[in-house]
Amino acid sequence: MSPESQLHRVVLLPGDGIGPEVTAAVKRVFAAAGAPVEWEEHAVGLVALAAGGELLSEETIEAIRRVKVALKGPITTPVGEGHASVNVTLRKRLNLYAAVRPVRSFTGVTTRFEGLDLVIIRENTEGLYSGVENQVTDGVVMSMKVATELACTRISRWAFRFATRRRRRKITVFHKANIMKMSDGLFLRCARKIHQEEYPNIEYQETIIDAGCMKLVQDPTQFDVLLLENLYGDVVSDLCAGQVGGLGVVPGANFGDDLAVFEAVHGSAPDIAGQGLANPLALLMSGVMMLNHLAETRDDPRCRASSDRIKAAYDRALSEGQKTRDLGGTLGTEAFVDALIERMPRV
Repeated sequence: MSPESQLHRVVLLPGDGIGPEVTAAVKRVFAAAGAPVEWEEHAVGLVALAAGGELLSEETIEAIRRVKVALKGPITTPVGEGHASVNVTLRKRLNLYAAVRPVRSFTGVTTRFEGLDLVIIRENTEGLYSGVENQVTDGVVMSMKVATELACTRISRWAFRFATRRRRRKITVFHKANIMKMSDGLFLRCARKIHQEEYPNIEYQETIIDAGCMKLVQDPTQFDVLLLENLYGDVVSDLCAGQVGGLGVVPGANFGDDLAVFEAVHGSAPDIAGQGLANPLALLMSGVMMLNHLAETRDDPRCRASSDRIKAAYDRALSEGQKTRDLGGTLGTEAFVDALIERMPRV
């Protein structure tokens, strides 16, 4: 157990757009919960460019490697032009190969299904989403979908290990191996092998992705843990977020072998930046995931205790109708944080 005076250093990347606002909100809640965290802040994205720096500096990359844990706000990615995604670059540079998106229902957030509890696990480093593209000739461009046995095996083993630790009951692989027989076929073969040889105790299922998406819309409760390659995971995780109220109520995390970056998965929403309207819940929930990670990897029960206090606070606030506008409420960012802190269990 860590000494009572010890704080765990975490690299903080506020991002741009509403990023600085939701990051400030998280820092307030962490302080109120007594979370044993010390922040090391680095600018990334458009904010860093405006200050004369780089989108993602080597200093920031090295800081995450040194500290091993980071919390990241939303970062703007231009559509169809401009600079490459900072998020994708971060995952590649740090080899954060496993993306995890828990999706659960909240009392007080009305959706079609109640009691939903899913986890989407996404391979994070290759496939079409990695953005390997080139222009073949005028008017013709090509994107490359790369799949390697190393990456497919690595993410499969990570998913089954995660499911075992979290006592989940079933893993379903979404794929398109009926058409992409080599790339998605490799993904399936690796997942099957890990299931059969290392984790036969976990129920295993395979579903063609178009049929799987239909089933998610019909009844998502039939699934437990979803395992997908990169692009599929990006799309399906947002689909699942829509089942519980949107991207404002789901956290995200990216794991490597010894590094972890926790993040809000929604956009930077520059249209409402600076207006005090942003919902900080997604980044706060990602912070809760981070505290639980620190509790496990640093053997510090203080992290778990503060995580439990924060989770209890936002569960109670939502159940009592204390919500931001994106969830049908009336609260701004600061008022929502005030509501959480008022409902936080005392030590």
